[in-house]
Amino acid sequence: MTRILAALSMFLLALVVIILLGSSFLISSDLLRSDLIEKYRSADSFFYRLPSGAMAHIRDEGNRNGPPVFLIHGSNASLHTWEPWVQELGDSYRLISFDLPGHGLTGVTPEDDYSVDAMARFTKEIADLFGIDRVTLAGNSMGGAVALKFALDYPQHTHALVLVSSGGMARDESAEDVGGFSLARNETARGLMRYVTPRFMIAQTLRGVVADPDNFVTDEMVTRYWELLRMTGSRDSTIKRFSAYATRSPMEPLLPAIRAPALILWGTQDRLIPVTQGIRMAKILRGSSIKAYSHAGHLAHEEIPKETAADTRAFLENLNLK
Repeated sequence: MTRILAALSMFLLALVVIILLGSSFLISSDLLRSDLIEKYRSADSFFYRLPSGAMAHIRDEGNRNGPPVFLIHGSNASLHTWEPWVQELGDSYRLISFDLPGHGLTGVTPEDDYSVDAMARFTKEIADLFGIDRVTLAGNSMGGAVALKFALDYPQHTHALVLVSSGGMARDESAEDVGGFSLARNETARGLMRYVTPRFMIAQTLRGVVADPDNFVTDEMVTRYWELLRMTGSRDSTIKRFSAYATRSPMEPLLPAIRAPALILWGTQDRLIPVTQGIRMAKILRGSSIKAYSHAGHLAHEEIPKETAADTRAFLENLNLK
């Protein structure tokens, strides 16, 4: 019966793909990096070529004399996701955000490696660029996994972690592949996403991961996600990244080695990475605490920025960061 259901599922997926390919208006062209830089950079943006050769898009905001906090975005997002926290925490903290390899305005890199390991090395290059010896890392979703990997690889350079619906754990049975994530995890559909990236799929994905889509998802947000994903080379890097997920072992068995204090924040309406994974993570990470929000989903730092930022501020103040 299981094989029959699997075969039926593949047939239906193939049928959907055929329909999509037959609809020429769904074929999405690449967009030039120069045009997107003009549209999506800000007065606080700058670009720097790192030793690895990557041309990183970075923002250095907030209180330049405050403790440094790195803000690491999630899969297919960009540094823009942290703008609400910059507004809430910028009075006290130096907030450094950046687009990870294959994302945002950073895009493809000479190494052509979009694994969590490569992103942790990229984050360390950013720390070296600023001459920061120890840093607090705040990460959402995939960005949380990057923060955890950084803490494993560079423990002496990690002060603390703030993990928002973080990746890094083995998948829970209750996890759902919402919107475009269901296609990205399927080998056949993944290759087609190089050309078929309709705007409505981006909107459906964003609406599917938050608690109150009608009051959160905007046309401007959907357009930004859609256009940055279509920057030349970015869809190729996305395909490579999701292809690697299928063979990568979860970090969960390694996490007990992390000694940095951690605050874990989770929306209980997160369908993509359910709160059960956060509860499991809190039991594994020594000295960690978890705060769950009944009225938030996968993007709690954006959905309810005042609450999540206030809890983060209390956590960091308690650590007496210097």
